[in-house]
Amino acid sequence: MSHFITLTAADGFACPVYVAEPVGAPQGAVVVLQEIFGLNAHIRAVADGYAAAGYLALAPATFHRVQPDVELGYTPADMGAGSALKAAVEALPAPGVLADVQAAINYAAQTSGGKVGIVGYCWGGLLTWRAACTLSGLAAAVPYYGGGMTTAAEIARQPQVPVLAHFADTDHWISPESITAFAQAHPEVQVQVYAGQHGFNCDHRAAYNAAAATLARERTLAFFAQHLA
Repeated sequence: MSHFITLTAADGFACPVYVAEPVGAPQGAVVVLQEIFGLNAHIRAVADGYAAAGYLALAPATFHRVQPDVELGYTPADMGAGSALKAAVEALPAPGVLADVQAAINYAAQTSGGKVGIVGYCWGGLLTWRAACTLSGLAAAVPYYGGGMTTAAEIARQPQVPVLAHFADTDHWISPESITAFAQAHPEVQVQVYAGQHGFNCDHRAAYNAAAATLARERTLAFFAQHLA
């Protein structure tokens, strides 16, 4: 069962959130953070997948502060539009969109009655890393190929919760050298590198790699089972 709700962040901003509910009592909650393509059919399906695994899943519309109702595909034009929207959100005064993520975490904890994990893809992976380092109420975080996550400024952050980070070995946006630097700086983070490209989890993209996506999901669900129980 899925529906949309509106959550109010600490600064009063109202953010739409896609909610997918499990059958029966949830065994915790997972906040799902979108790519640069908006809260589209793929991200809603990802949230549905976590609900099917027994979690209350919430996906906030993290572009809403700069443009409402963003739902892009994966064409070059969509890539350009999404990149521009990401840049606009990143330019917001701090904490910016992280206030909306915190509102989703708070609601997830209150509604599920359990622990809360967070998972994000592409830009959402970067936000997941930042959430793990700066937000409250989380028990685990799983960024997938977070663009910008392996820069010096992001490596300097310190996670406050257990983190499992998924990367690809032929990612045009994240070099193998920067992944190695990240892993060396953060031995406490479980870093997994897959044969594949940026976006390997998304079955709507040419970069989709079924084997890598399946293995990463298995590891993610095991990680959440360990830390959200």
